[in-house]
Amino acid sequence: MKELSKAQKARTAIRVFKTTADALALRGYYKPSGQSGKTLEEALRMISPEIYGAMNDPRTTELKGLEYVIDRLPRGIEECTRVTLTAQEDLGGTSFEKIRPLKRRRTSYRVSKEEICFVITRGLSEIYDILTHITFLNIEAGKILSQARDHAGNPTRAWNKLAEDVRKGEELNGSELDQAIWNLGVILGRTYQETRETYQYIDKNRREADSRGLFQIIYSLGKCRQESEISKDNELLIYFTPSLKEMIGHQSYAEKWACTIKEKLVSLGFQERPIHIISANMHSVVNMLYGYSAVKAREQDSDIYSFFNQIRDRADEVKAYARNHGFHELPDASGTNIDCQIIDMSLLASVSFHPELRVNISVIESEKPPVLLIMDYAFGTQAFEVMDELLEPFLAGDSEMKFDIDSVSVMGKAGILPGKKGDIMLASAHVLEGTPHNYIVYNDLRKEDFDSSVDVYEGVIVTVLGTSLQNRDMLKKFQGTSWKAVGLEMEGGHYQRAINAAIIRGHITRDVKIRYAYYASDNPLISGQTLASGSMGKEGVLPTYMITKVILEKISRSAE
Repeated sequence: MKELSKAQKARTAIRVFKTTADALALRGYYKPSGQSGKTLEEALRMISPEIYGAMNDPRTTELKGLEYVIDRLPRGIEECTRVTLTAQEDLGGTSFEKIRPLKRRRTSYRVSKEEICFVITRGLSEIYDILTHITFLNIEAGKILSQARDHAGNPTRAWNKLAEDVRKGEELNGSELDQAIWNLGVILGRTYQETRETYQYIDKNRREADSRGLFQIIYSLGKCRQESEISKDNELLIYFTPSLKEMIGHQSYAEKWACTIKEKLVSLGFQERPIHIISANMHSVVNMLYGYSAVKAREQDSDIYSFFNQIRDRADEVKAYARNHGFHELPDASGTNIDCQIIDMSLLASVSFHPELRVNISVIESEKPPVLLIMDYAFGTQAFEVMDELLEPFLAGDSEMKFDIDSVSVMGKAGILPGKKGDIMLASAHVLEGTPHNYIVYNDLRKEDFDSSVDVYEGVIVTVLGTSLQNRDMLKKFQGTSWKAVGLEMEGGHYQRAINAAIIRGHITRDVKIRYAYYASDNPLISGQTLASGSMGKEGVLPTYMITKVILEKISRSAE
C-alpha cells in the first residue's frame, strides 16, 4: 500500500477534525480528556498548524500561539472546567458577566467560577474556531503540568514559586519580576527573553481589556489540568445545548439580519435603484468617499494613501460629515456581528473627492444613481448564510420584491503563499479545502487595475476550514502543483456558493459584476509572518485603500 504524503495526511487530519467536531455538536458534549477529545487532539497534532508553532514539542510551551488564542477567547477561560456552546439565549438580563474577547467578535458570559458560555451566532466556523483553540490550550496545559512535577510526581520548586507569586496577588517589579519571569521560563521551557516578551504582550492587553496576566494564565492551566487528574468531576467538559443543535444550518440569525437591511433600503426609497454590495471593513469606503471633503481644509495635500493614513484617527469627524451627505449606519441587532452602512451616491455631488480618486460624476447625477451597501466581514461559513439571505427577494406583505443587485465586491484579508504581507491577491477561482467544491470566478478586477507600488498576484484562492487548521505541506501542495494557489482565507468560496445559487434561482442576473480582492495579512509558510506574529498596523493601509479605490472606480464606470 502506497504511503500517504505529508500533505495527504494533513488533509485527512483536517477532515477528521471537522467530522468529529460536527458529530460532537450533534451528540451534545465531550471531554477533551476522553476518546473524542483525544481524536480532536490527534488530528490537530497531525495538522501541526504553523500558527501554533511548537505545539508538538513536549518540552516547550508555544507562546506565540498562546498569545493568539488568549486574544480570541474570553478572559478567564483557562480557569473553567465547563464550557457551554449555545444559540442565542436570554442572558442579557442576568447578573452574568458579559465578556468579549480582545480580537474576535463573539459574545460569551461568565456563568460561574467554573463555567463560561459562548453564544454561537456565526455558524459552524465559529464552533470549529472555539474547539481548535480549546484543544490547543488543553495540549499546552498538559505540557505545563508535566514541567510542574518532578519524576516522583511532586511539585517542582519552580511550580511552588509560581503558585506563591499568583496567590500573593501583588504586582511584581524590578528584581522580583525578573526572578519570577526567569522561574516561569523554566516551567515553559523558554528563555528569559521569550517569556518576558509574552509577559509584556499579555500585560499590555490586561491594562487595555482587563485580561489575566501570564503568571495567572499559566498557573490556572496547570492547576486545572492537575485537578482533573485527581477527580473526574473536575475534568473539562464541553457542552452543546439543544438550541444550538437546532440552529446549526438554519440561517436564523442571517435571515433576521438580511430582513433588517432590506427594510431599511425600502424605507429609504432605494428599492428600484442599482445596489452594489461591498463586503469590507467599516472605515475604508466612508473615508475614501468623504474623508477628503471632511478634513481637507486642515490637512496638507498628499498622495491618496498618505492622506488616508493621516486621517485614520478622525473617524468621528468624517462620519459626522458623511451623515449629511447620504451616509447611513445600520448597526447589527440580529446577533450576526455584521454591521452595515448604506451610501446614497446621489448625495455625493457636493462632496469633494481626493484628486487621485476618479469617480464619474455623471453617474452620481444620473436618473438612478447607485446605492452602496457595505457589510462588515463575515466569519467562515457564515458568509454563505448572510449572502444567501441578502440576495433573496424581499417579501413585503403578499408581494415579492427583487432588488437590482448590480455588483458584489469582496475585499478581505488573506494569507498569501508566493508573496509577503501587504501584497494583493485577486481570485480567479475559489477551492473549498477538504471538499470537492470549487468555483471559477469571473473576476471584474485585473492586475492592471492596480498601480505598481504593490505586488499583485492573480490565481486560485483556497477557502479553508479555519485559520488555526493550516498545514505547511498541504499549503505548499496547493501552491506548487497545477492548482497554483496564491492565497488562503475563510469566506470567499462560501460567498461564491451563495452568489451562484442566487443566479441559478433567478434572484440576481447572470451579468452581475463579481469582484474579489484580498490584501495579505500574513504568509503562513514563512516563520515570523503567520497570524500569530501580530496585526499589520499601518502597513495594511496602502493595500486596503488601494483595493477600496479600485472597487469604487469600477462601480462608477460600470454604472455609466
